[in-house]
Formats: sequence, C-alpha cells, structure tokens
Amino acid sequence: MAVYSAAGTVPAAPHRVAVLALEGVMPFELGVPHRIFGAAMHDDLTPRYDVRICTLGGGPVRTAAGFTVAAEHGPELLAWADTVIVATLQPDGPICDIRELPDSLPEAFAGIRPDARIVSFCSAALVLAKLGLLDGKTATTHWMLTDRLRTRFPKVNVDPDVLFVDEGRILTSAGAGAAVDLCLHLVRRDHGSRVANAVARRCVVPPWREGGQAQFIERPVPEVSGVGTAEAREWALQHLDRPLSIDALARRARMSRRSFTRRFREETGQSPTQWLTVQRVELARQLLESSELTVDQIARRTGLGTGVSLRQHLRAVLGVSPSAYRRTFRERATEATAPVASE
Repeated sequence: MAVYSAAGTVPAAPHRVAVLALEGVMPFELGVPHRIFGAAMHDDLTPRYDVRICTLGGGPVRTAAGFTVAAEHGPELLAWADTVIVATLQPDGPICDIRELPDSLPEAFAGIRPDARIVSFCSAALVLAKLGLLDGKTATTHWMLTDRLRTRFPKVNVDPDVLFVDEGRILTSAGAGAAVDLCLHLVRRDHGSRVANAVARRCVVPPWREGGQAQFIERPVPEVSGVGTAEAREWALQHLDRPLSIDALARRARMSRRSFTRRFREETGQSPTQWLTVQRVELARQLLESSELTVDQIARRTGLGTGVSLRQHLRAVLGVSPSAYRRTFRERATEATAPVASE
C-alpha cells in the first residue's frame, strides 16, 4: 500500500529480482529481466524492480556465446530476492543435460525464502525439475526440449504448446522470446495491465502475443497460397461482441472452413475457438481494470454472453472471480496514480 503525505506518494520498496547465471548461460535471456523490469517505473520515474545478477561462486561464468560475464554477487543473493530467475542454459551443455548439476545449487536454492517466486527461462526448467520444484506441477520449456523434460521427469506435467506457465510461486517459459512474455506477465500480475502495457511500449514489444509455441514447432512447410488468416483475426478483434462463427471467419479469409481451420492453427498454434476465447478473456481483463462496466455488460461487450459465462472463463484462466480480479488491480492502479493528499 502506498503512503500519502503532503510531500507526495512514497512508492513501495522495489521488488527484488535475482537472476542466476550458470555456466553456459544464454546472453539474450540473461539480459531480459533487467530490460523488461527496468522499464517498469513509477510516475516519478523511481524503479518498481531492483534486478541483480549472481553466480553460484560469485565469480565470472562463461556464456554460450563464448564470452565471460562477471557478476557482482554470489548465491547469497537468492535469499535476498523476492523473485529468483534461472536464465536459459546452452541446451547441449553439461548442466542442462543434468549430468553435472553443481553440488552447490541445491544448497543455494534451500536459502530461497518460502514466499519468493522461482522462475525458469527455456532450458532452465530442467534445472528446476532436477531440484524437484516442478514435481506435480505443469511446466513448459523450449519445444525441442519438452520430450527430454517429460521423459526424465515423469512427475512433471509438461505442456509443450504454451509460451509460459504460471503455477503461482513457480513459473516456467518456453524459448528465447517467451522470456519477454513471462516477464511482462509478471509485471502485469504485480502492477496491472496499465504498467505492463507501458513497459511493452518502452521496449517496443507486444504486450501480449497470440497463441503458443506450437506455431513455431518444425513441421512441413504449407503450400504458399498467398492468403492467410491475419485479416480475419484483425476483423474479429474489432467485433468480439458479436457471435463469431468459424464459417464467418473463413468467409472473411476467403477460404473453406477446413482450409481456414488448418491455416489458423499453423499461424497461431490454436484453434479458432481457443483463440477467440483467449482474446475475449484478455479484453475482459482490460475492461475490469479500466472501466466501470458491470460484469454482465463486460460479458456482452466481449462476446462471452452472460456474467455467469464470464465468471467461468475468468476463473478457469486466472483462478479468481471478476470481482476479486477487479478489486486487486483497481487497488494497484489507485496506488500507482493516487493524487497527493492535502494537508
């Protein structure tokens, strides 16, 4: 909760993020947390996050790109953090192969606070699995590694199609770009869509990507027909309040229903019905945060029909009711934008 005084709003202390760089770390993903969280600022430009990099030995580590990263912190940083992120590792490296997991890693993770979040990017999900943190949970990793994760760790429910999985305290993401998606999701979870969208604009990335990683899995290249489903999807986004059938969208794309459905999945990784539901729930989230519309009004405006249907979809996706979601993110938005109290 923000504190108000004649001097203005006193922002809460920055959320502390420790990024663990292991031997063979991928440089791009190592830099993603600082880039995304570093762009999340209060209105007075003070930071919302404090991001620091650490290594197990407190010294330099060799990256997968052939150069060395010198970190200023050792494993003690994990006990300091509110969120711990294990950055992506070289997929064919010894740590990722789980044969040479450093002896000091379990001890370092034992020092993480019980209320701290633990995040893996891409191949680092194998490290969390080896530590037993993913047992009984749903997780994801790069689509090229999902079979390895599933085979070696049968207690993990592996979802190969999504960009990231949020299990509450434990979060996992797919390949390189999905690290950006997951960090934006965390900003949205911490501070709401307004702040997350502002971060996305500063970083010139989409605030929310359509579909999952299934769209990137290698498959035979479809015949080039000169047409796609992008125009139909764009039209659908402008008319989510309408009952949108697959046949109507196929006509909009000038395709048969069968060709449209096949092409749609190739381009988005989802069926048209799944995609429409995701877009409607996302619009409902935005309206719950930013408008005074009732649940029934939002349900009609998003094409979800009734308040009962909206409640069911929101609970299935987010695990909360519309009123609970609105209350949570309205409080965060109020704290971020509240005027200075007069004396």
